[in-house]
Formats: sequence, structure tokens, C-alpha cells
Amino acid sequence: MGRINTTFVTYLSSSTNLSSTLATTTMSTQDDEDNGDYYKGLGLALSSCIFIGTSFIVKKKGLLKVARTSSSRAGEGGYAYLKEWMWWAGLLTMVVGEAANFTAYAFAPAILVTPLGALSVLVSAVLASIMLKERLNLHGKVGCLLCILGSTILIIHAPEEEQVTEMESLSPKLKDPLFVAYVVAVFLAAGFLIFYVAPKKGTKNVLVYVCICSVTGSLTVMGCKGLGIAIKQTLAGDSQLGNPVVWMLLIGGAFCIIIQMNYLNKALDIFNTSIVTPIYYVMFTTFTIIASAILYKEWAMLNAKDALGSVCGFMTIICGVFLLHAFRDIRFTLKDLYGQVSGGGSATVKNDRNGVAGMLMGDSDEDETLDDEEAYMAMSNSRSDLIASKF
Repeated sequence: MGRINTTFVTYLSSSTNLSSTLATTTMSTQDDEDNGDYYKGLGLALSSCIFIGTSFIVKKKGLLKVARTSSSRAGEGGYAYLKEWMWWAGLLTMVVGEAANFTAYAFAPAILVTPLGALSVLVSAVLASIMLKERLNLHGKVGCLLCILGSTILIIHAPEEEQVTEMESLSPKLKDPLFVAYVVAVFLAAGFLIFYVAPKKGTKNVLVYVCICSVTGSLTVMGCKGLGIAIKQTLAGDSQLGNPVVWMLLIGGAFCIIIQMNYLNKALDIFNTSIVTPIYYVMFTTFTIIASAILYKEWAMLNAKDALGSVCGFMTIICGVFLLHAFRDIRFTLKDLYGQVSGGGSATVKNDRNGVAGMLMGDSDEDETLDDEEAYMAMSNSRSDLIASKF
């Protein structure tokens, strides 16, 4: 009898050890899988930054090429760029980048993927300096850095999106009165900017076209997220092709994308890429966070620390945008800063009535013509570059 008990205890002990071993192996496998997904998401997020940052420069090169050979510029309402292969290459690059960014959310946390989008601004600024010979003064570079830091702080402290996995749970949220009011406000604001402000101030103030892109872009993201849920649910066997909400998201998203790309092209054609890119990133990210918070109600879950962090991030963004605009006509480099400290340097202001000095309050000469490529590049740099200076 004692032998039987001993055998039984030994069996139980062996079974327990086996179960523990299996559990440990399972947990280890799960951890390895999670780490693999994490690095996949990180790689996709980084690659998307490179593609998106490069797309701005390639599209800008295409717009410059069109402007040298055609009188129908994007900034003047023309669409000749649709015949330029380089512009389409830039658009394809942007699509690849956005697809990589969207896929990254399936593998890595949003708290990692979203802030990394700021790296596309750095990629664009570096390539603009190399390929387009565009320059920012020291104030502009500090402003870009503050915009990136502020946006990152804001995103880190912003509430995470609710995990909606089915259209059945998303549809009621789309009918929420607050979100409906936001959509109406976006279309009213975009309509006011497009039909009233843009014809008068669009070529003088970079914020006009970029604001149109940003507010409509926030709805584009909401539509894309909804379509992603529908596609995922359909692939799982629950077809959503007959769901009218899916088609509403598809049509609405396509409409917003057309507006977004049209006015982004105008902004890139008229203004300095190093100015358009960070401002577009800041405004687009801000409006996207607002739309997402309204749709998913995360703002109700904010604690005091996150609320304070969000306010600090937003104020940092404002400081960065201020530096980008307020000192854009000052020729000031790091060498000048050393000179100021030692008492022997000075900063100069470049007055150019056709340049970016008129982005907010200046004038532009619409009768200026182009005789050759060199004349056009000089005019383009005058109209779209902050200051031609070396750092």
C-alpha cells in the first residue's frame, strides 16, 4: 500500500513538473512571438518614415519639373502634374509608406508607432537640403525640433484608442452626436477655407492650405481605421460587403483624400518643403488625435498627469510653429550665434516681397514670368525658401 502511495505521489510530482515545463515553454514561445511582432512593427514604422519623408521631396521635384515646362502650376489651380511620372513616383512612395505605417499598428503598440512618424519630418528636411537646396535658419531648425518634441509629448500623454474589432461596435460610435458635430465642423471649416480664405490668402499664408489638408486628413484616418476593421472582419469569414457603413466610409475617405492631396500639392508647390512638412505633421497629428478622442471617447479616461502632459506638448508645438514663422526672414546661423556671444556677430534680415516674407502678411507678384530653368529656380527659392544660408 505504501509503495502504491509512493508511486502515486511520484506520478503527481512528475505530472506537475511536466505541466510547469509545458507552461514555461508556452510562455517562452509566446514571449518570442511577441518580441518578433514588436520588431516587425518597429521595422515597418521606421521604413514608413523613410518612404513618407522621401515622398515629399520626390513630389516636390515633380512639381518643379512641371512648372519649368508648363504654365499650369498646382499652386495656381493647374493639374499638369498628373502627367508627370516623378509626381506619381512620389505619390506611390507615400502610399507605400502609409501602408507600412498602417500595418505597423498590427504588430507594435500605437505608443511606439505614432511618435516615430516625426522621423519623416527629419528625413524630409535632410533630403530637401540635399536635393532641393532649401535651407532653414537656426530659428527654423530649433522650431522644427520643438514641433517634433511637442508632438511626441502630446501623443505619449494622449489616451490610447479603444480596441474596436467589429463593425457592430464601431457603427454606434459613428452616430454619436459629438462626432457628428465634429464632422460637420470639419466640412464647414474646410469649405470656408477653400471658397473664401484660399483665393485671397492661399498663396501668402502656408497655414491655409496645410489647415485644409489637416482637418480633412483627420477624417481620412478615421475612415481608414474603419475600413481596416471591416477588411479584417471580412477576411475572418464575416463579410461586410453588404454593410452600408463600409461603403459610406469608403466614399467619404476617398473624398477627403482627394481634397487632402490637392491642397497638399498646392502647399508644396508654393512654399518651402522644410516649412510645409513640419507644420503639416503637427496640425495633421493634432486634428487626428482630436477626432480619434471624440470617436472613441478616450478623453474621459485622462488622469491629471496625462492632461498636464498633453497641455505641455501642445504649448511646445505652438512655440515651435512661432519660431518657424516669426524669425523666418532673419539670416542667422550657428556661426552668427557664436559671433553674438563673443560680441562680433550680427544677424541680417532679408526683405523679399515675393518670398516667404509674405507667407503670413506679405505680397506676391503674380505677373512674374520664367525665361529659363535658372530663372525659375531663383524665383522658386525666393518664393519658397526661408533664407539661403549655411549652418
